[in-house]
Amino acid sequence: MKVVLHYHEIALKGKNRPFFVARLAENLRQVTSDLDDVSVQKLAGRIQLSAPESLPWEVLRERIGWVFGVVAFGRVLSSEPDLTALGETAVGALQGRRFDSFRVRAKRSSKSFPQTSPEIERALGARVQGASGARVDLTDPELTLYVEVLRDRILFSFEKLPGPGGLPVGSSGRVLTLVSGGIDSPVAAARLMRRGCTTALVHFHAFPLLDRTTIDKTRQLARVLVRRQFTTRLLLVPFGQIQQTIVASCPEPLRVVLYRRFMLRIAQALARRHHARALVTGESLGQVASQTLGNMATIDEAAEMPVLRPLLGMDKDEIVAEAQALGTFEISTLPDQDCCQLFVPRRPATSARLDEVRQAESRLDQEELVRAALLATEEERFRFPEPPAGRGKPGATIESSQATERTQVGPGFQGG
Repeated sequence: MKVVLHYHEIALKGKNRPFFVARLAENLRQVTSDLDDVSVQKLAGRIQLSAPESLPWEVLRERIGWVFGVVAFGRVLSSEPDLTALGETAVGALQGRRFDSFRVRAKRSSKSFPQTSPEIERALGARVQGASGARVDLTDPELTLYVEVLRDRILFSFEKLPGPGGLPVGSSGRVLTLVSGGIDSPVAAARLMRRGCTTALVHFHAFPLLDRTTIDKTRQLARVLVRRQFTTRLLLVPFGQIQQTIVASCPEPLRVVLYRRFMLRIAQALARRHHARALVTGESLGQVASQTLGNMATIDEAAEMPVLRPLLGMDKDEIVAEAQALGTFEISTLPDQDCCQLFVPRRPATSARLDEVRQAESRLDQEELVRAALLATEEERFRFPEPPAGRGKPGATIESSQATERTQVGPGFQGG
């Protein structure tokens, strides 16, 4: 079985294109590394994946659909670089197929081929129509025959499936995403992956003040997201003690802003430890009282590195649609006890003044609170596909299709 994968944005990278293509090819090798006899080959302007016919197409199609950078793909057949040979091979491949209408879409990548793309379409269309009796429909056909003319062969296919697009993960650096267990933050993480970033995940929880449901949900979300970037770190930060300290010492309306400023301080320390260049949150402007421009500006003042909010201009329906497509929506909507629900003020400040926030924070030992949280942070590592038996790191625990390793980190907004 041969599958041809197309990219679009990568092709515009000029002299840097080989780097992006190599990264995409390596990601395809990684996502299929547990499948027998799958190989990846770089061709001119495309990538070809070869697999045994015994491998179910549904498995391979799902895996390819997880790889950012692929804009379209489909199974292909090939013929000699000759129009007569193409017609015979294509008509033979159509034997047994029933369709009432069709069209031919040709692309001549090799300009040394004697016929132009429109000439190929007309000649091949006539052969198919004569053999099948189906009518030509250029607008809404039941079947489309895609043809690509290369220098040494002609590829043709009866399908072109959409890929996730974007840039290959690993081509744009590292970020750290604050993940709450809700709907928004996994979508924000995936959006940065689609722009080529590798992301670690940090989750702030209030266990044992609350139960472990958000921790369990975040693990499930990590297992979905790791399919897009193949290795993921999940950092679990106990946050209940900081919340209790803020409640005991600071004005009630400022609690949420203070919570988030401390989250950013802790996340920034973890990001630097893991060589991440920016923080990512799932905040959407105006979605809740704390997510106003005024509050965001006050919260961001606590961080020295960029805070990226890829969902800022999206409404909830748009975010839900992306979560459903990503495969995280059902997990995110499971009931839980989120730390952001703990000690929530009845009337949170919608535009907290920076001077008031700083005055409230002056009553707290900020360095000690952050240090204690970092000391208590735990790290779990997820991998996809899981390594062969005996090749995982000592103490690794295999869960479903990912390998998970848990360690204590030690010293060194979540949003949605």
